[in-house]
Amino acid sequence: LKVLSHIDSILRSPRAPPLIHRRSKGPVQNYTKENGQECGFEHLPLTIEMWADQLMALKDLHRSLRKLSLELVPWHTADPQDNRESIRVEDLQFIVDAILEEIENKEKNSQTQSLPTLCAIVSHFQKLFDVNSLSGVYPRMNEVYTKLGEMTNAMRNLHELLELDSSAPPTVVVDTVGKLCDIINENVTEQVQQLLGTQDIHSIIKKLEEHECFFPPFQALIQDLLCLLEISNLDDILPAVRSLK
Repeated sequence: LKVLSHIDSILRSPRAPPLIHRRSKGPVQNYTKENGQECGFEHLPLTIEMWADQLMALKDLHRSLRKLSLELVPWHTADPQDNRESIRVEDLQFIVDAILEEIENKEKNSQTQSLPTLCAIVSHFQKLFDVNSLSGVYPRMNEVYTKLGEMTNAMRNLHELLELDSSAPPTVVVDTVGKLCDIINENVTEQVQQLLGTQDIHSIIKKLEEHECFFPPFQALIQDLLCLLEISNLDDILPAVRSLK
């Protein structure tokens, strides 16, 4: 009777599932508790059998969830419940939570890619930068990063020197440098013309031809004088000639 009374108290507990917290109907075998009240448990065997089937199904469900977890999150270590004889709902919930957390992280971080996608990215990098092996990927990445930094600094300095907006594209920088070179070349031409005292290109050509005719004999004469006077500097020619008077 004490055992039946204990069972009855469990069935009437607020925590008891509605499935078992009910009274029997019809002519059934009743057990009398110490206080004289009747209680029936004729529906419990079917409920217990159903629970037993559900407990067995939990193992199959746990096995399926583990396979799904290995596919979706293979880097997660096996949970300690794998070798347990009995599987709890908490064990299943743990696996489901891990899968859901991974899915949420993938949605938040769009950069997370699958293994085939990452392999394709590495292969594309090798083709773009002529890398023959995987071991050469990191050195080439460092080289590209260094070159990119140098180009960025150079472009920044050019923007400042040419007084361009920092958002100006490289084509604008190149065009500006080209125009600056044209201006410099024009100034050099004008300076040459002023130096030669003429604005006519034909006059410049004539002066160069006269120079070609005059300079070689003059150079030969100076060399002969240096040898005859036994001196080595042009500045000593005139004092040496004066001393011969």
